[in-house]
Amino acid sequence: MQIEKLRGKELDQLFNAVLSLKDLEECYRFFDDLCTVNEIQSLAQRLEVARMLQEGNTYHKIETQTGASTATISRVKRCLNYGNDAYKMALDRVKENQEAPTENA
Repeated sequence: MQIEKLRGKELDQLFNAVLSLKDLEECYRFFDDLCTVNEIQSLAQRLEVARMLQEGNTYHKIETQTGASTATISRVKRCLNYGNDAYKMALDRVKENQEAPTENA
């Protein structure tokens, strides 16, 4: 894991802060304070690239629809193929949450 080099008190604090967020609105507020608009867009773009790669889309289609560079697409693909399966885990959970019926429905 590449991130192991960064493991420590500050990174634990960041991840614990993210885990403490209760809903989408709190995420919007926290990330608005934490990151620049470009950083947030880059993170969101990478997740969308991962989703599209999992669905079998071509580099050209992904580049056209997301604006991601081929370098970004390649990096995300490398993580999908040789990483920690975290993109898959997160995208599967997002999909499950979107498909799950709400309690008020």
